[in-house]
This record gives sequence, structure tokens and C-alpha cells, in this order.
Amino acid sequence: MSNEAPHSAAAEASLVDYFTSKHRSCDGGWADVEAAAEAGDPGATAACWSRFRNALLRHLAMEEQLLFPAVEAATGMANAGPTQVMRMEHEQMRGVLEQMSAAVERGDAEELIDQGDTLNVLIQQHNMKEEGMLYPMAERALQARWPELRGQLDAFELG
Repeated sequence: MSNEAPHSAAAEASLVDYFTSKHRSCDGGWADVEAAAEAGDPGATAACWSRFRNALLRHLAMEEQLLFPAVEAATGMANAGPTQVMRMEHEQMRGVLEQMSAAVERGDAEELIDQGDTLNVLIQQHNMKEEGMLYPMAERALQARWPELRGQLDAFELG
């Protein structure tokens, strides 16, 4: 019974809360990478990097494959609008992630942190747009579909 309460409460989280919590989780993952890199531990840095990178890429994919198409279908903004801007920003982030992966492979903690500063700026600006505009708009447009979409998001995370 105790396992049901946290899941039930999580299942009731709003769309805004759900995606905002994913942002905070990714932020925490980057803090772990930074701490390991600054401590000069290449093994821990690589492990933290792998977890952070995978979590961020999974988050971007969840938005691009599930949230954005649902928002576009509900609002009719398929070829223009906020989701297109978000996709372009995701591509910028992926480019920086590639540079960061190369730094991790070379064991270049300084370059990793420098590129991480760039990524962090991109992410923070991006998250402000999503949390302040896109997610509230999506929550309104998808209110009736949220339980179904939430189930798809949960399944995506496990897959």
C-alpha cells in the first residue's frame, strides 16, 4: 500500500510540474558531473556524464516524440510556433553535448566544464521559455488528454 501513495501522487502531478521536475533532475545531474570533474576523478566524471547525458537526451526525446506532437495536434501549430523554436534549441544543446562527450573521452575536465557552462546557459534560457510559456499552454490544451499522455511518458521513460 505504501508504494501506491507516492505513485498516485506523482500520477496526479500537472503537466507543468511533471516537466519542470524533469528539468530540475537534469540540473542535479549536471551538478554531479561538475563536482566529479572538479574533484579530478575521471572515472566518476565519465559515469556521472553518462547518466546526465542519457537523462537529458531522454528528456528531449520525450518532448519531441510525445509532448510537442500532442501540443501541435491540439493547437494546430505544426509548422510554426513555440514547439519549432524548442526543437531548434534542442539541436543546439545536442551540438554542445557532442563537444562535451569528446572532452570526456579525452579526459579534458576543463573543456567539459567550459562547454558545460555554455550548455547551462542554453538550458536555463530554454527552460524559462518552456516553464513560463510552453508548458502552461500545453497544460491547457492537453488537459483532457493528460492522464493518457502521462502514461505514455512513463512508458517512454522505462523503455
